[in-house]
Amino acid sequence: MTVATETRLERPRLGPRRKALAYLALTKPRVIELLLVTTAPVMVLAARGIPNLWLVLATLVGGALSAGSANAFNCYLDRDIDRRMARTRARPLVTGDLTDREALVFAWVAGAVSTLWLALTTTWVAAALSVAAIAFYVVVYTLLLKRRTPQNIVWGGIAGCMPVLIGWAAVTGGLDWAALVLFGVVFLWTPPHYWPLSMRYREDYAAVRVPMLGAVRGTAAVGLQVILYAWATVACSLLLIPVAGMGVVYTGAAALSGAWFLVESHRLYARAVRGLDARPMRVFHASISYLTVVFVAVAVDPILRIALPL
Repeated sequence: MTVATETRLERPRLGPRRKALAYLALTKPRVIELLLVTTAPVMVLAARGIPNLWLVLATLVGGALSAGSANAFNCYLDRDIDRRMARTRARPLVTGDLTDREALVFAWVAGAVSTLWLALTTTWVAAALSVAAIAFYVVVYTLLLKRRTPQNIVWGGIAGCMPVLIGWAAVTGGLDWAALVLFGVVFLWTPPHYWPLSMRYREDYAAVRVPMLGAVRGTAAVGLQVILYAWATVACSLLLIPVAGMGVVYTGAAALSGAWFLVESHRLYARAVRGLDARPMRVFHASISYLTVVFVAVAVDPILRIALPL
């Protein structure tokens, strides 16, 4: 009997609950939650009211499976660096709760099921966009960009913008300028959302030679980039007002939450240039709140205009 065989025989069997939680962790549920926050509101805007609730549920289920597949592939491909980073040492491929084979099989199955599910319950356009999102995240971001360029999260973030297009296509069967504007909002939002996190964990990324901007540039330089992208994000969000004919609810929410996001971004930069602790996680959390407020307003605005016509 070989040493490898003995190791496999000695591995304790996990209970079904712990195994299920390991598969759930493999999908990065907090990331999925953020992606779904952008999907349902877009469907409301596309329908100019409350869409078919079954269609919304089907799209969210398919989107969650698609994102879970992409994240599982990412965990499999990045398992070597995940073992060396403090932030990722609790992931199931690092702890041994899942084997590499189990993760890879899960990723393929979830991707196939999500594609078929979206094609059968929504539209083929939504299903095709889902496949594109998985492929882009796995191949372009994880394999080609992540370990090679500080611009990794800029272009790799395109995959995270796809739920906006998937939600719109699920309702309409196609795309529109309003969907592309919201795609732009998420695209421009991704760097100022993620770069503060890379500042917080710069030692982790430096140790595994992943050139996240926060790990390879000074805090002031990163802070300036955060400001520029934050301004571009807010400007793009306001572009939706004339493009989609948004009302006072969306206008107020986008303007006020955008102002808060900008204030936090400028505070990060101001502290960085003075040599103080930049407190990057304040911007990270503010960015999540900002995106949530904007997309909730995307859904509430058309509903209120129907319920309270002026």
